[in-house]
Amino acid sequence: MNFIQNKIVGFCLCLFMVSINVQAQKKKSASTAASSYTIEGNITGLADGTTVKLIPGATHSSELPVAETTLKEGKFSFSGKLNEPRFFYVVFGKSKGNISVMVENSKIKIIAAGTVSDQESERITFKNVTITGSKSHDYYKKETAFKEDLDKDYKDYHVGIDELSSKVGKARKEGNKKTLDSIYNTEQWKVFEAKEKAFFTKVEKTTLALIAKHKETWWGPFFMMTNFTYFTPDQKPLYDQFSETAKKSYYGQILDKDLNPKSLIGTSIANFTLKDKDGKSYAAKDITAGKKYILVDFWASWCGPCRKEIPNLKTAYSAYSEKGFEILSISIDKDEKAWQKALGQENMQWHNLLDDDKVSKAFNVKAIPATYLVDNNGVIISDNLRGAELEAKLKELMKS
Repeated sequence: MNFIQNKIVGFCLCLFMVSINVQAQKKKSASTAASSYTIEGNITGLADGTTVKLIPGATHSSELPVAETTLKEGKFSFSGKLNEPRFFYVVFGKSKGNISVMVENSKIKIIAAGTVSDQESERITFKNVTITGSKSHDYYKKETAFKEDLDKDYKDYHVGIDELSSKVGKARKEGNKKTLDSIYNTEQWKVFEAKEKAFFTKVEKTTLALIAKHKETWWGPFFMMTNFTYFTPDQKPLYDQFSETAKKSYYGQILDKDLNPKSLIGTSIANFTLKDKDGKSYAAKDITAGKKYILVDFWASWCGPCRKEIPNLKTAYSAYSEKGFEILSISIDKDEKAWQKALGQENMQWHNLLDDDKVSKAFNVKAIPATYLVDNNGVIISDNLRGAELEAKLKELMKS
């Protein structure tokens, strides 16, 4: 009898140990899954062999792919590990089209229908994009849904303005101030500008509210990175409001470097060539030849602090241009028409060129206005001089 009881107890004990082992294996598998991510894609409409790259986004820098593969029967997959959720672009072909996704350590699926343009560019567009498995992506979509309303607002206030905009563009290109003044004084253009101002006021209000809402977490710095192409000193208070946790996050650290770029004082600048408003190319060495000091000024038409600084630049140029001082303004505008309009309004009497992304990156420009004072040897001797500081520095230098 004791023998039978012992066998039963032993059998039960074995079952108990097997149960514990199975549960442990399940917990281990769940833990492993939670510490890594997989992205499985199913894309229709694209040819087998199309390259697919996973490229970091929201960094304000040109990033290299962290993974690369090719489509096979419309499918692709990536896997890896992250310390915190990150924003990525899944890029197809030779940067012909992309799908953005918030990646976290989970099983993520991307389904979409791709179409290749029959134009020479062969751009790839996507419809019916569905992304599942990432709670961060769901939250990102929810928090940025207001942008759909902004897109609608933008389209609405541009209705019926195409013909007038074309006339404005043509007049700007020809430098026809009389025609421009005539158009600007029309009731239609005034209404358009009023609506445009209201639109950008709404954009600013909703964007700042989104960032402030997330000041305690990494989402705050992330939303700053995705809603600002470039930064100015005006955005520093936005960064200061973040918690230490937010500042130490991945995007918090990148944001800090953008707002507080490393000084280039003491380094030499390389020669570069850019185009002016008429499409004519100018080499920096030709513009600066024979000059004692050159102020390289990075700005943009949409940058309020940049525009406010222009009168100070004019004062400095008037006082010291005949003594060997030169200014070279480089706009980082993406909208060439907006740049052309600003040039017409500001009437700057020195060379104004349009950035090609490469020059601003070479100068490590992360926030504007950004100025670099260069000597006749091409060495940067000071930076971020504005207003009275620029006047004082030039006065000091021109004495020697």
